[in-house]
Amino acid sequence: MNCVEKFEEIYRKSPDAVAFCPYRICPIGAHSDHQHGKITGLAIDKGISFAYHPKQNGVVELASLQFDKRAQFHIRSVPEKRQMDWADYLRGATLELSQHYTLSTGLCGVIEGSLPIGGLSSSAAVTIAFLSALCKVNGIKLKPLEMISIAMAAENNYVGVSCGKLDQSCEIYSRKDHLLYLDTLDDSYELIPTPDCMAPYEIAIFFSGVERTLAGSKFNMRVDECRSAAYALKALSGMEYGKFGETHLREVPRSVYDEYKDRLPETWRRRAEHWYTEYERVEKGAEAWRRGDLKEYGRLSFESGRSSIYNWETGSPELKALYEIMEHTDGIYGGRFSGAGFKGCCMALIDPAFRASILEKVEREYLAQFPGLKGHYGAYICHSSDGVEL
Repeated sequence: MNCVEKFEEIYRKSPDAVAFCPYRICPIGAHSDHQHGKITGLAIDKGISFAYHPKQNGVVELASLQFDKRAQFHIRSVPEKRQMDWADYLRGATLELSQHYTLSTGLCGVIEGSLPIGGLSSSAAVTIAFLSALCKVNGIKLKPLEMISIAMAAENNYVGVSCGKLDQSCEIYSRKDHLLYLDTLDDSYELIPTPDCMAPYEIAIFFSGVERTLAGSKFNMRVDECRSAAYALKALSGMEYGKFGETHLREVPRSVYDEYKDRLPETWRRRAEHWYTEYERVEKGAEAWRRGDLKEYGRLSFESGRSSIYNWETGSPELKALYEIMEHTDGIYGGRFSGAGFKGCCMALIDPAFRASILEKVEREYLAQFPGLKGHYGAYICHSSDGVEL
């Protein structure tokens, strides 16, 4: 791995270990977890590797193969406010971990991502890989839900992204050849095995060539619009309501939404429409996977993508183009934007027999629309994978 070579180049010694956390895809269940919805997801066999060695003086030294700037801080004096660079996720993770456990040992390390940044939850993956290493050098053993909560809190409280637990849960709970079916309200989940009768599939990642960051996007605004819709629906229907920040659409029955949706501002109605229909798509998708109906699961994933465009109103011109090309390409069962939908990539479940023609057609038609992205666009074939080993 390049991160090991870079570590040896910087520190003139071998790393003590290499932590790894996979990326994830969420074919159905997007934009749902922050409102306590349900999701389906898979970890993939690409992700973040972190070569590291303990430092007894408590200093954390970090380098990344994706970013030029290095980062350094002490485990007991992490800056209280974000420093506006890539290492903020890891500063936040250190702070959150230190609120639950005593930290005495730092580390030095080099981070490497195996795919371009954007849409595969690389921020969650790098946070979990780092936390795994920091826990190991400090003799801390986290339970899965602890790791998920601490990693999510780092994004919420330090970086300022109002994400839910979809990314972290997929990267920890997932198992190869199983679909993760998770209820983010109570953290109950099921690993649905891929039936023998299911048609073969691979996971294609189409990277648009344009990277993105959630903290500077409209992601948080979409979350607030969902909360606004939920708050208004509660008020209109006479339901009890408390603090705005503790309000979620999951608390509002679908029947209440159907009765009062026409009284919502159009923007709020569209956000809620996506959430309620996505909730139903997840339930249908889990049952389709259970019976081995990949065609139906893929259709629902495409439908999820359409809702993201028209109801969630996300998607850069590049991602919309990729989505539309995928919809009209033989051998693609289904797919959508991966991640928040602000630049980044699309994912698709494909028939391996069509792999070559799919890769050729998508690249040709995409670059015909965006010739300036030649050399930046990329396509990658992946497979399902186990989640991170804690």
